[in-house]
Amino acid sequence: MRRRRANISGGCAVTALRILSSGPGVTLQDGGRHGYLRFGVTAAGPMDPLAFATANAVTGADQNATAIEVSLGGVELAADKAVSLAIAGGAFHVELSGRPLPSAVIATLEPGQRLVIRPGVSGAWCYVAVAGRIDVPKMLGSTATHTRSRLGGLCGRALEAGDVLPVTEPRTLEPRLAKIDAPWLDRAGTQIRVVLGPQDDYFAKTAIDAFVAGPWTISTRSDRMAYLLDGPVLAHAGGFNIVSDGIAFGAIQVPGEGKPVTLMADRQPTGGYPKIANVIGADLGKLAQLRPGTQISFVAVTIEAAVAARRAEAQALAREIPREPLLRTEFPSEFLLGLNLVDGVTADGDRS
Repeated sequence: MRRRRANISGGCAVTALRILSSGPGVTLQDGGRHGYLRFGVTAAGPMDPLAFATANAVTGADQNATAIEVSLGGVELAADKAVSLAIAGGAFHVELSGRPLPSAVIATLEPGQRLVIRPGVSGAWCYVAVAGRIDVPKMLGSTATHTRSRLGGLCGRALEAGDVLPVTEPRTLEPRLAKIDAPWLDRAGTQIRVVLGPQDDYFAKTAIDAFVAGPWTISTRSDRMAYLLDGPVLAHAGGFNIVSDGIAFGAIQVPGEGKPVTLMADRQPTGGYPKIANVIGADLGKLAQLRPGTQISFVAVTIEAAVAARRAEAQALAREIPREPLLRTEFPSEFLLGLNLVDGVTADGDRS
């Protein structure tokens, strides 16, 4: 049976974003579907919560508003009417009708223009927030896409070429083209902070030391549900089966084979393997932005340090995010042909 192409429309929509092309894993996400884990419903939401919140903050939207999450598959967009977009996340390659732009940028998309986002030098995810509201139905109070359960977004699936996203109350921001100054998105390094537990007592001290020392390599089998880690085998001292309990974003389970599994945005609600540690909230996005094949290590910190790092993030987002207007340094031939380039001005001001 053929799937219907999603083309949601409403009487209040005044413009639309058109998906011209889309690689795998490009979805709609909001802040997540919270409050339903006890019913077996996964929260979903952004892989990099900090970049997601930054893009929304720049547009003036709620930090949990619906945005497009772009994977390494990339995306190409067009708009029926002018609308400003804020892009933030990894160091992706961004072009507006052939003009290269910074990876963290405000770009006003005019009719006839194309915005292209594809993988750059680093990073695995970026976010496109709209100065307006992407008008798609909520499921259980959220638009977040969880493809495994077919919830949220457009028909519970990834975006495809031909999809149309209605945008209500579209706006253009000033400056219409500007670099976003968000230094907190430059999370260099591959050391990830964790809080040990809650079942670290299921492991001998030698296993804890091996976990912290690493190194670990992010497996090519990783996805939005989990980042699988290849490295030392961690031996269990107290068995590897526990009574299933809740799984938080960033929980690191160790199954019987001894290879850690870091649970991500699309994680299952519960799990029955001991959790040796949990990635701190401030480093969830840093880990998510690392590509398969990257070597990482862990460092154990206190709960107090984790809270302080999360508080620093919140304080950064609470302030107005600076933006630097982008000046045009190259011009199309049509523009140059319309100028009188015969006359000129000499150094002393005489006409030549």
